[in-house]
Amino acid sequence: MAGTRRAPRARSITAGMLLVVLGLWGGSLPFAGPYLDFGFAPDDPWVFDTGRLQLSIAPAAATVLGGLVVLAGGRRAVVAAGAALAVLGGAWFTVGGPVAALWDVHGVGDPLGAQEGRRVAEQLSGFTALGVVIVFLGALALGRATGAGAREAEASGEPPEGDHKTTQPLVYGRYARQNTPPGPVPRPAPPFPGDRPVAGERGRPDL
Repeated sequence: MAGTRRAPRARSITAGMLLVVLGLWGGSLPFAGPYLDFGFAPDDPWVFDTGRLQLSIAPAAATVLGGLVVLAGGRRAVVAAGAALAVLGGAWFTVGGPVAALWDVHGVGDPLGAQEGRRVAEQLSGFTALGVVIVFLGALALGRATGAGAREAEASGEPPEGDHKTTQPLVYGRYARQNTPPGPVPRPAPPFPGDRPVAGERGRPDL
């Protein structure tokens, strides 16, 4: 079955490693960023609250877990599930802030940068652009996992799923008439002049 084929491991290693690294970056930036003076308020590191749990830790955990599944390889269905989980994590990095405001979660804190360019860079690297890159890598791994079956079937000469054709065996003997194709039955050619009928042969009305 297609769901039990193994995904190409060499093509999953790079995407899986990048997903794990990006997930760890996104999950740790709000907590360890003040050490580098790059992150989000407050200035104290390792400050935990509900907003950081929902907007940083949750999507980071989904991305890291999905990346580990993709990195481990194995059955295509399992790899595809891991890639899809990473895609969901990346999407939440991107849109989680505006969506979570619906239930009174107002982000992880203001960017620490004083200049506008620095603040934009912190926001992009921690959420928006980070999520877009994760979605891209997860979708790439998902496409490779789901597209591997068609390439394997083509290389092995097997017909793709849903393209199996069945044929009915021919029947010979007394039931051979059942396999006669529809249409007019051709009449036998008339005998040559002078031919005599063979004993036991029925006479034809056209003779």
